[in-house]
Amino acid sequence: MARPPKPKPPHKMMIALNSLRNTTISVADNKFYYEVVTRYWHPNTTRIIKHDFETRELEPLAEIEGIRTKEPRVRFVNGEKNEWMSAADFVKLDQDKVGGTFSTDAGVDFRWKIHKGQLQLIRADDAEEKPLVTFHPHRRHFWVFRMSKHAYLEIKPEPEVIEALDRLVVSYLLVERQRRNKSIKVVRYVS
Repeated sequence: MARPPKPKPPHKMMIALNSLRNTTISVADNKFYYEVVTRYWHPNTTRIIKHDFETRELEPLAEIEGIRTKEPRVRFVNGEKNEWMSAADFVKLDQDKVGGTFSTDAGVDFRWKIHKGQLQLIRADDAEEKPLVTFHPHRRHFWVFRMSKHAYLEIKPEPEVIEALDRLVVSYLLVERQRRNKSIKVVRYVS
């Protein structure tokens, strides 16, 4: 009797820096590689650039304008519609807690949520709420010095998640900004 095939290991997308405005998000073999860049001559516009593994070219994917403001705007550059939309239209952020819902081009709804202190992505219609993506934050030596462990996204190799990876990266930036803003407010009120 043949053994069932082993499940594929999850993709580990490393986040190079702790910044949401200037970093790279990629797997070890660079099959999935995204640059997040904010130029000093356009300090309000953050560009997400995707590396096409097949052609070895960098393609602009999306732009986020005003990521640090209360009402950022998003536009996807690679599609036919290059119009700005409100980030609230792209990711329906939860007002009372960290997280939000976004849709893919194929009509699949995903939801970011916090579960036991970890940011996770699940399918919105999944009753079991099985995490498809889990965010693991960075660690520092003695909580102050250089990073001992970089942050990363642990992505299950599900075809629907891989197809939605572009929108997943953009939505992650928006939800992570919301999470950081809420944690700053909590610290300010506690002090």
